[in-house]
Amino acid sequence: MTKDDKTGQYASPPCLAHEVDPTYFDPLAVDPQQASDVARWRKVERARLLEARAALSVAARQAAAQAIAGHLDQFLEDRFGTLQGLTVSAWWPIKAELDLRFWLEGLAARGARGALPIVATRAAPLIFRVWNRQARMERGFWNIPVPAEGAPVLPDITLSPVVGWDAESYRLGYGGGYFDRTLAAASPRPLAIGIGLDAARIPTIFPQPHDIAMQAIITETGTHFEKGRP
Repeated sequence: MTKDDKTGQYASPPCLAHEVDPTYFDPLAVDPQQASDVARWRKVERARLLEARAALSVAARQAAAQAIAGHLDQFLEDRFGTLQGLTVSAWWPIKAELDLRFWLEGLAARGARGALPIVATRAAPLIFRVWNRQARMERGFWNIPVPAEGAPVLPDITLSPVVGWDAESYRLGYGGGYFDRTLAAASPRPLAIGIGLDAARIPTIFPQPHDIAMQAIITETGTHFEKGRP
């Protein structure tokens, strides 16, 4: 893990995107000024949510991760019945992210395998390699530990940490676009599940054309589906 980043100050004030009624927001709009305003709003909102998450105690985050693991098990059991033969990707926690490595490691006992994402090429889709506690690790992009060897694998299920999330199951990430880029390029596309805290829910992320909604968001309070889904 790395030390939490401290929230900085921004030279420009936030735009007024948070005052726009989401009902009237056009997610397909490509107006450059609107896109710039949304990007500025997301930067400020991201900093706020990261600061709030970092303020939680380690014990609180651990309790949330344990609760999420239970909800995740139930969701996957309802969806697949068994995980036998499936590959599930998650993440190596940074910036006070929830730590689900204990859950990922337990996949082997259920006949599945865990994987971690790797930035092999900047601004390109992620690749994934199988991970377990015995895997040899090396420092990757942003100095995050990644599996040092092994052929790339394509996850059947991919878990993504969310900084923020909304009722449409859109996720607010760190702003690099890697996860959306990866989902857009994947064929077949894996089942995408956002993982985060219930307190990180916001009215909308003001989705842009490149944003891809998760099939579900799982928090410590339960599973939240994309609006309109059962």
